[in-house]
Amino acid sequence: MPSSFTTWFDRAASFVAASITIALFVVVMLGIISRAFNDPFIWTDELARFLMAWLAVFGWILACRKRIHVRIRYFQDKLPKGGHRVAEIIIQSALFVLGALVAWYSVALTERNLDIEATTLSMSIAWLYIPMILAGLVTAGQALSQIVEQCRGGGNDSRGAEELAR
Repeated sequence: MPSSFTTWFDRAASFVAASITIALFVVVMLGIISRAFNDPFIWTDELARFLMAWLAVFGWILACRKRIHVRIRYFQDKLPKGGHRVAEIIIQSALFVLGALVAWYSVALTERNLDIEATTLSMSIAWLYIPMILAGLVTAGQALSQIVEQCRGGGNDSRGAEELAR
């Protein structure tokens, strides 16, 4: 049973992703309409780039949380249950390291870009990298929770992941 925090987090991430999608649509349409009238809003391209980065990260977070990210399980599914569990722990350990590294390097990227201003918007380029910190932390946290789940003998094998996504 998911805790109230994870339920809240999942709903908030879904809401943010939907809001960013709507904002991206509006910004792109503004750019198209303003170009049609021969008076383009030059900031729409740059803002769309920022929104796309944020949308990609929230898509990553949602896929990670729902366990619906791209994964090829052909060989893992051929293993006996014990081997499957060990393989899952190894995979999740690698994902934990990946998430930690993404978060660590994203902090450095954000810090290095704090004083660089976007070309057409009066905001820091660092806003492009800030969501990667969250993505790394969520990836590492999700992987850690799945490692604990596997070590306790619980968890779903790959055939149950589809049901989790529903």
